Amino acid sequence: MKFLHTADIHWGMVPDGDKPWSRERAQAIRDTFAQIIDLARTREVDFLFISGDLFHRQPLQKDLKEINYLFSTIPSVHVVLIAGNHDRIRPNSAILSFSWAPNVTCLMSGEMESVFFEDCNVEVHGFSYHSAEIRESLPADKLEVSFDGRIHILMLHGGDTAHLPLDRSALAASNYSYIALGHIHKPEVVAENKAAFPGSPEPLDHTETGQHGVFLGNVNPVTRQVDSLEFVRLCRSQYIPLIVNITPRTTNAELELKISQEIKKRGPQHIYRFRIRGMRDPEIEFDLENLASRYRVADITDESEPQYDFTELFAEHPSDMIGFYIRAFDKPDLSPVEKKALYYGIHALLRTTDERS
Repeated sequence: MKFLHTADIHWGMVPDGDKPWSRERAQAIRDTFAQIIDLARTREVDFLFISGDLFHRQPLQKDLKEINYLFSTIPSVHVVLIAGNHDRIRPNSAILSFSWAPNVTCLMSGEMESVFFEDCNVEVHGFSYHSAEIRESLPADKLEVSFDGRIHILMLHGGDTAHLPLDRSALAASNYSYIALGHIHKPEVVAENKAAFPGSPEPLDHTETGQHGVFLGNVNPVTRQVDSLEFVRLCRSQYIPLIVNITPRTTNAELELKISQEIKKRGPQHIYRFRIRGMRDPEIEFDLENLASRYRVADITDESEPQYDFTELFAEHPSDMIGFYIRAFDKPDLSPVEKKALYYGIHALLRTTDERS
């Protein structure tokens, strides 16, 4: 039995809403989900498991129709989904009265339920969220199924203290053939060939670095165990954090060129966060606004420090305000905030001195 496992699509979300590329990111979520559907077709899988948060919020009829059309294009694939905390089932949810394509099964109950697919000898178990949080762990008996010759799949959405806390050792020891998890947005195999988070197919904010995609797996019909589990990368863009080191000789033009080269090396389709580190010329103030208009640069944090010779400065100003200011910070371990106060203060005092001379 071959399957695709995905979760946390968050259809309808607009990542980086305050950035020029936000609409492109929203479209990327839809395009990548369409790519998952195409992957299910080309890889000829038997099942597509969607473990919660298919939608970013309560889906409207038009959202359900768009998604259902995509499902209808893979009629030979059993699509099974549960609702997560974002698209949880409410009394007035449009999904309650929606007519899905014949190949789609939605496990909408707030209690554990299952459906048996006789053509594949597969029974899928799971439940949907009906509240924003589930703080209780899954009872131990829900992680066990009878040895009845069927392939048993468990679908769960959770993994933190407020959303179905999970006992990972219990998941690994379970006799389910596979446990399809959702809610954690970074891909992770929790138990080898047993349980996994696929992560969100597209990264949704700057904390979700690294590769994103889906899991493609196969369950041996005789042993009823997963004999292969492959991560398939799909995401259009990645959030990439980079550190750029400078020296007191680094100019603004040189730094801009260096950052541009780093972006071109990795690809302009990605979204970057830069941190500038090292010692800089005290007279230099970096202005990199031009980069934000040319590339997807979410932010640039300047953590560099001006290269002052405080010993020489104190010798030159032993009894004026500059000397007194340096002496006030004369201690072995300055905190980052104290360092900034020292550098900014000295810079301001030196400029004042220059203007008076």
